[in-house]
Amino acid sequence: MTGQFQLTEDQLAIQDAARRFTADAITPHAAEWDEKHVFPKDTIRAAAELGFAAIYVSEENGGTGLGRLEAALIMEAMAYGCPSTSAFISIHNMASWMLDRFGSAEVKAKYLPRLVGMEWMASYCLTEPGSGSDAAALKTAAVRDGDDWLVTGTKQFISGAPENDLYLTMVRTGEDGPKGISCLAIEKTMPGVSFGAPEKKLGWHSQPTAALILDNVRVPAENLVGGLGEGFRIAMTGLDGGRLNIGACSLGGGQRCLDEALRYTRERKQFGQAIADFQNTQFMLADMATELEAARTLLYLAAAKVTDGAPDKTRFAAMAKRLATDNGSAVADRALQLHGGYGYLADYPVERFWRDLRVHSILEGTNQIMRLIVGRDLLRQ
Repeated sequence: MTGQFQLTEDQLAIQDAARRFTADAITPHAAEWDEKHVFPKDTIRAAAELGFAAIYVSEENGGTGLGRLEAALIMEAMAYGCPSTSAFISIHNMASWMLDRFGSAEVKAKYLPRLVGMEWMASYCLTEPGSGSDAAALKTAAVRDGDDWLVTGTKQFISGAPENDLYLTMVRTGEDGPKGISCLAIEKTMPGVSFGAPEKKLGWHSQPTAALILDNVRVPAENLVGGLGEGFRIAMTGLDGGRLNIGACSLGGGQRCLDEALRYTRERKQFGQAIADFQNTQFMLADMATELEAARTLLYLAAAKVTDGAPDKTRFAAMAKRLATDNGSAVADRALQLHGGYGYLADYPVERFWRDLRVHSILEGTNQIMRLIVGRDLLRQ
């Protein structure tokens, strides 16, 4: 960004390309994907052709080599059409970046060429049935056996499972707590890998979600991502960017809901006039727009801090994620209210956005955990 918080010409061009792709390839089909639980692989791979599958993977390794603000602009634009599909692409980007940033030359050469074009799709696997917010308490165990790791355990709520090809999985290789956690790249086809039943979700119907079940899976030692015992740090570093992206998805979805509410309230007439003419309606619309702009400004600032590696990047990413996801959901809720009974019907898109955005305050760290991150960082100063 330059001057008085203006996007650069390159950033505007990226934003425009993402918006045009969304208008052509996502928005016209999103309602059907939601209704029929369609996983739109062809559309997702078309996004990859624009570089949207490896946004901040280095150019050296075939990626686009952009920053976190550019990624946020892309995710926000695509979420205007479908938050679920945009969020799926965000998770793939997070996994690809983790390989690029922390993987050995061997593991990069093995997987990144297939990930940057989405020939393969990747998942991020941290959460377990017994460890959600307390992520460092994970139990999935990896025991060294010669040139391999033998991995046993279960990962819960895995976006992309069972369709995705590669699972970046946090496993326990040592002592209890965060220092005993490492990261392994596990392929779908490795013997002992299986999946739970598809989860029946409130929203996010355009991407599959299931448990990843690992039963004595033999994983080559070269598939270790980062050093031994560095998995928790890698996972948390990845989440800084993931939180920005999911916040951006809430901004895009919230903006769509605001635009739908503006359109509907201009057209809908009650008591002899458009409901947009009532001061109460205007107050609601004004608050919706203000809350989105406030969250957008904070999120863009946080994205710049994460790109620059600022000392307070994690705090700002947590603040931005909390504000953007809370505000996006609140805007969707008020947009539904302004639609009245029609907002509750699938004929209008706001109910889909209301459902899709609700999970954003839970995943990538709940918004209560975001407050803990911020509060503890403030007290350390």
